[in-house]
Amino acid sequence: MRRDGRLPNYWKLILIVLPFAVALIALGIGRMSISPAEVIEVLRAKFFGGGYAGSELTEKTVMQLRLPRIILAALVGAGLSVSGTAFQSLFANPLATPDTLGVASGASFGAALGILLGFGLIGIQIMGLFMGAAAVTLTWLAGSGKDRGGLSYIVLSGIMIGSLFSALVSLIKYVADEESQLPAITYWLMGGLDRANYKTLALGAPVIIAGIIIFCLIRWRMNILPLSDDEAKASGVNIRLLRGVSVVSATAITASCVSMCGQVGWVGLIIPHMCRMLFGSNHLALVPASISLGAVFMIIVDTLARTISASEIPVSILTAIIGAPFFVVLMRRSGGWRI
Repeated sequence: MRRDGRLPNYWKLILIVLPFAVALIALGIGRMSISPAEVIEVLRAKFFGGGYAGSELTEKTVMQLRLPRIILAALVGAGLSVSGTAFQSLFANPLATPDTLGVASGASFGAALGILLGFGLIGIQIMGLFMGAAAVTLTWLAGSGKDRGGLSYIVLSGIMIGSLFSALVSLIKYVADEESQLPAITYWLMGGLDRANYKTLALGAPVIIAGIIIFCLIRWRMNILPLSDDEAKASGVNIRLLRGVSVVSATAITASCVSMCGQVGWVGLIIPHMCRMLFGSNHLALVPASISLGAVFMIIVDTLARTISASEIPVSILTAIIGAPFFVVLMRRSGGWRI
C-alpha cells in the first residue's frame, strides 16, 4: 500500500481483472458445462458480430440464463459491499450493515405486499424500491432534529423502523394464501438470483451503478465520515452534505438490491472487514477494493447456490453459512476492528 493510501498499480489491475475472470468461469459452470473458449466465442458473436457456429442451446444458456444473473450477482455484491463500507464509516460502528437504517426491511415489506397484491416481477421491484425509500425517510425523520443525539439516535431509529417493517412482513405472511402466496413470499425473502432477467436489470441496475459511481467519486472525502462535526468542519468539508449523499446513495443501492433478489445478508459486513484487513482504512483503496471483492464474492456464492445440489439453495443461506465462520476467523486474526 502506498503512503498516500492509493492502491499500487498491480492491485488496481488485479481488482479490475478478477471480477471479469470469475464471471467468465461462472458462465461455464452449471448443469450444462461450457468451456471458457465456448463462452468467449458466444460473447464475441453476440457483442462484436460475426455469428456463432455452435449450438443454439449453448448460446441461450450463456446469454439468457447465466449472464443476467451473473451481472445481477456482481452488482448486488459490489453494491452491498460498498454500502456496508460507507455505513461502517458513517456510524463508526463495526457492525453497521446496509440495513442499518431499515431499508432492507422496508424493501422486503414492499416486495411481500406486491406478491400479495398479485403484481408482476417489475411491480414487485417497484414496490420494494418505494417502501425501502419510505423506511429510510421514516428513520431519518424519527432520528434527526434540533434536540436529537446525532447519529446514534438515527441508528436507534433504524432499528425501530426495521422492526416495524419486519412485523408488517409477518402480517403479510399471516394473511397470505397458504397454497400460493405464502410459499412465494417465504422463498423470495430467502434471497435468490434465479429471477434475474434483462428487464429487471434495466430497472434496478442503473440505481446501483449510479450509487457505486457516486461512492467512487467521493471516496477521498469518506475518510472524514467517522470524525466529529467539529473535526470535519476544520477540514473544510460540508459534513452534512457528505453524510446525506452517503446515506442516499447507500439506501438507493440497498433498496434496489433487495427489490431484485430479496434479502442477502453478510455481504455488507464481511467484505468491508476483509478489505480493511488487506488494504487499510483509507477509502481511496477501500472503496474500489470493496466493489471488486464484493462482486467476486457474490458471483462465487450464486454459482455455488445453483450447482451444489439438485435444487437451488437460497443465496442468503449460503452467505450466512460462509460469512459467519469467516467473520469469526477475521476477527480473531485481526484482534478486533477499527475504523
